[in-house]
Amino acid sequence: MAALSSSVTSRSYRSGYSASFSPVKGNRHRSLSFLSASSPRGRLNIHDLCVRFQSKSARASVSMQDGAIVTDSNPTENKSSLKGLKEEVLSVLSHDVAKVGAESDGQNKSTVSITVVGASGDLAKKKIFPALFALYYEGCLPEHFTIFGYSRSKMTDVEFRNMVSKTLTCRIDKRANCGEKMEEFLNRCFYNSGQYDSQEHFTELDKKLKEHEAGRISNRLFYLSIPPNIFVDAVKCASTSASSVNGWTRVIVEKPFGRDSETSAALTKSLKQYLDEDQIFRIDHYLGKELVENLSVLRFSNLIFEPLWSRQYIRNVQFIFSEDFGTEGRGGYFDNYGIIRDIMQNHLLQILALFAMETPVSLDAEDIRNEKVKVLRSMRPIRVEDVVIGQYKSHTKGGVTYPAYTDDKTVPKGSLTPTFAAAALFIDNARWDGVPFLMKAGKALHTRSAEIRVQFRHVPGNLYNRNTGSNLDQATNELVIRVQPDEAIYLRINNKVPGLGMRLDRSNLNLLYSDRYSKEIPDAYERLLLDAIEGERRLFIRSDELDAAWPLFTPLLKEIEEKKRIPEYYPYGSRGPVGAHYLAAKHKVQWGDASLDQ
Repeated sequence: MAALSSSVTSRSYRSGYSASFSPVKGNRHRSLSFLSASSPRGRLNIHDLCVRFQSKSARASVSMQDGAIVTDSNPTENKSSLKGLKEEVLSVLSHDVAKVGAESDGQNKSTVSITVVGASGDLAKKKIFPALFALYYEGCLPEHFTIFGYSRSKMTDVEFRNMVSKTLTCRIDKRANCGEKMEEFLNRCFYNSGQYDSQEHFTELDKKLKEHEAGRISNRLFYLSIPPNIFVDAVKCASTSASSVNGWTRVIVEKPFGRDSETSAALTKSLKQYLDEDQIFRIDHYLGKELVENLSVLRFSNLIFEPLWSRQYIRNVQFIFSEDFGTEGRGGYFDNYGIIRDIMQNHLLQILALFAMETPVSLDAEDIRNEKVKVLRSMRPIRVEDVVIGQYKSHTKGGVTYPAYTDDKTVPKGSLTPTFAAAALFIDNARWDGVPFLMKAGKALHTRSAEIRVQFRHVPGNLYNRNTGSNLDQATNELVIRVQPDEAIYLRINNKVPGLGMRLDRSNLNLLYSDRYSKEIPDAYERLLLDAIEGERRLFIRSDELDAAWPLFTPLLKEIEEKKRIPEYYPYGSRGPVGAHYLAAKHKVQWGDASLDQ
């Protein structure tokens, strides 16, 4: 934190000494010294050891004079001297320093305090607390940890635990000791009621945190599960009144990160008044999904894919997100943002950047995020003519009437906010020049799914079209990565149907995760919370990613809203507006999820 003091941290080693590290901002330079109770200032300097060693070993030096090797005349005495020095050093390190290390060992153990700000909200109850319990159940949390809920609701610790207990399940392997684990977990949960902009209330939280930290090195993680308009107030109070004084302090910020380029930049500037960039963990839970994280593994560790990952072989790439339900009471929040901001500008664009990036120098978080930024900076701003927007309307099916978007009581009457959008995007670099990247996202559609579809070019020459009449231009190879549900990776190939004739059809080479792996796939929030605790930033969004991403959508959003562009209406439970198919056809593409054999 910019407003925090950075103090010296130390670690006691079981080998009999303790090392003290003095961090400098950025962790680029550290000083290392060995502590000793017997040295004049309690500090045994490496330089002093070297000087003493050199003075005692001078007579044992070996040099070259006129081509001859000259050694000391009394090697036995020198060996004895060196042996004595070695014993002296070991004695200092093993006796005196071990004593100091033993006395401070209990104090130097660290603890992690996780504070969920907005603990009474839906996100906390549905995702955050279950994810924290799953991490505890699997033994992934540190030995010493405490969970605090913080919100405006008045609750005692007991009432808070009762609320949290209703959100927990024993889904993980259904082991017999799950009930015991749940009780242990709840005993580490505490509550503090307060306003999000109150320094006084955050000071009360700080006192409670210190009581549970009991003098250990305190590491603190704040999860802001609150509306974006109060992010800065909460960060200011946490920074100035409840941050760690001898460990790290990190803050997880939920999307949306602004509404456009201007508001996003303003939010980043405000946060950085109280936090350093490496303390801000901007979370996009889609980046924590198993198949999204596997994307780089699939590409960079399999020789058959990387050579094909370019305009030479790929005809188009599709990122498809669909939900089979409407806003259902969340219309007030959703209407302020719409489907483009809610899904396309963050979830789908982040996946696109991971998909299209060049090979990073390493798996280090900064190397990966650097490559993502390069992709975003190479993209064209989206043109209005390359976008279709829609909104679901009421529809009766099977005797059941499904409501229109504007039937939601939390949605303003006559709202034109899109609940569906399809867009064509382009990356102007050597690898992807001319390849359309199509996005499609919508609510109240016919199915719930999220997938990446890579459609390859047709086979040159089309040999089987001449011989069998099969139109392979319409049956090209397709790689499908199904993010949810029923996680899977499958490759669609053309194959001969068994028999005496020559007839072709399309078949799938299928990796269905539920068949291949017996272990349950962790929830995205579990992975991202664990990464935040461990300081792994690879799956979190850096500020310059936002700076590069928002300009792609801001001109489009302003034109839609300022000109009050009317969305194309589609029935609840359908495949969306017909205009989406015309958009795909304009770029000589067919939506992969539109075929009957998808």
